[in-house]
Amino acid sequence: MSLREIAERDLATVMESEQSFRTPITVTDPDGLTNAEPLYGTVNDISSLIDPDTGQLVSGRMATAAIRISSLAAQGFGIPSQISSSALKPWVVEFTDITGADHVMKVMRGDPDRTLGIVNVYLEVYQK
Repeated sequence: MSLREIAERDLATVMESEQSFRTPITVTDPDGLTNAEPLYGTVNDISSLIDPDTGQLVSGRMATAAIRISSLAAQGFGIPSQISSSALKPWVVEFTDITGADHVMKVMRGDPDRTLGIVNVYLEVYQK
């Protein structure tokens, strides 16, 4: 087994095991396919950002999710990405935060790391 294969296997432990920071995630692709089995990953949803022009802390919102590419592929998904046409449906990611609040967000950008096998998606609030 290569080091890359070992790293991807370890990634499963870090992101999807019960002892990790895993969060159940529901993914829906633009064609309406939704995961039938649970997908797990890590989710960040923060409200303080650094203004790049001033370096000052500002109020805002940045939400991201990280999901193993192999877990997405096992359920028939490609890599989530932005859908720029408003005539088409976006990739949608849903999760429940630590307080029990549900969040529905669309993918604004997908950044896959094909070496390790993870995709980081940047999210924006979405109304179905």
